[in-house]
Amino acid sequence: MNAPIPLVSRPYAWVRPLLLASRPVLRSAIVPAFLLVLGCACNHAAAATQQVTPLADDPACTAEDRKFMARAYELAAAASEKGNGAYGALVVKDGKILMEFSNDAKTSGDVTHHGETGLVSLTSRKLGITSMKGCTFYTSTEPCIMCCGAINSSGVTRLVYGVTAIQVSRLRGRKLPVKPLQVREVFERAGRANVAVCGPLMEGDGLAVHAAAFAKMDAAKP
Repeated sequence: MNAPIPLVSRPYAWVRPLLLASRPVLRSAIVPAFLLVLGCACNHAAAATQQVTPLADDPACTAEDRKFMARAYELAAAASEKGNGAYGALVVKDGKILMEFSNDAKTSGDVTHHGETGLVSLTSRKLGITSMKGCTFYTSTEPCIMCCGAINSSGVTRLVYGVTAIQVSRLRGRKLPVKPLQVREVFERAGRANVAVCGPLMEGDGLAVHAAAFAKMDAAKP
């Protein structure tokens, strides 16, 4: 069973070596233990979040998916370091990264610049509007409805997300929706049932990135 992830009050630099651990089994054991110890040492900040148990990996995900999801989490952490929400995304074709993007909604002043919408926009402009057809789209956290629309328009045939969106809400202690609209339902109702949706994946790692980002935000408050 995955251990619950508490709030941490250090930047991503503390958890980055763990996310890059080469052995998934070792990482899955170390990350929750590390965060638990660090969280206990930072109880003054822990009141802002809840304990969250990471969900199990989607068995449809592959070893290659894990590699690219680790990169998505790095992009998410990079976004947080610049003062933006901890979200990142990349698009992959034939095992190679075509383009990647870190959320910059706050620093750019454009509220539509989520990780996913920003990536679709950047890739379309740089590589052409048909460049993502048949690609796999990786995003650090389950996309919102706006981002689902952008992904739907991109032509990708496979989407892999890391953290389940409602888990981020649980981590932050937000009120949960009675009937959350999740990514699989969005694509199905949009008539894109042919898009394979996989996730969650390495959710414990992703929750750690979000927890560090929340801690940084809380520390910056007056």
